Amino acid sequence: MRLAQERAEIVRFAQRLRPDGLVVGTSGNLSMRVGNLVLATPSGLDYDTLTPDLVCVTDLSGRLLEGRLEPTSEMPLHLSVYNTTDHTAVVHTHATAATAVSTLVAELPVIHYLVALFGGPVRVAPYATYGTPELAASVTGALEGRTGCLMSNHGTVTVGSSLAQAYQLNLYLEWLCEVWLRASTAAGAVGRLPRELPAKELQRVIAKFETYGQVAPARPVSG
Repeated sequence: MRLAQERAEIVRFAQRLRPDGLVVGTSGNLSMRVGNLVLATPSGLDYDTLTPDLVCVTDLSGRLLEGRLEPTSEMPLHLSVYNTTDHTAVVHTHATAATAVSTLVAELPVIHYLVALFGGPVRVAPYATYGTPELAASVTGALEGRTGCLMSNHGTVTVGSSLAQAYQLNLYLEWLCEVWLRASTAAGAVGRLPRELPAKELQRVIAKFETYGQVAPARPVSG
């Protein structure tokens, strides 16, 4: 079985989706690009039963190369990202707060500086039926210059250079949406709108994030 390590990573993150509150049932999906191959979760399979050998492998046109099950119905969306950007991981969820926000606004208000993780204000992609080329085009348009977007009346998509990065961004996006919903509810009670950060500050934080983060030093090898 080729790409065993990547298949195991797909399984590991897929099995976190429900415990992390990002999906219900078998909704949501994720994928990785490795060269000219795409590894993706199967369609409609309970994540608890997913094993590395059940992970689907396709080419960049969506032709199934390995796997006994059909890949996710959102494969057009995943392939559109890989065929139009340099991103190598996609995470699509139906997280509750994010889905609620997607029904209310055209863009997530800049209520916290963590919006900078997404390269700017998080757009809401116009609604289209799931699994269609129209939805894929809508999402790729909303992702232009961004690492995440909301999908109107549907959910979220986050992208990155690794599955770990795309998954972490999905968690951040859900948190941001939850904060905005709570602030909006409280603000409505006192007759005001939540305070937003100015564009200049957001750009400043985006620049700061370019050098943010550390890697733990390697442990010394005992002799």
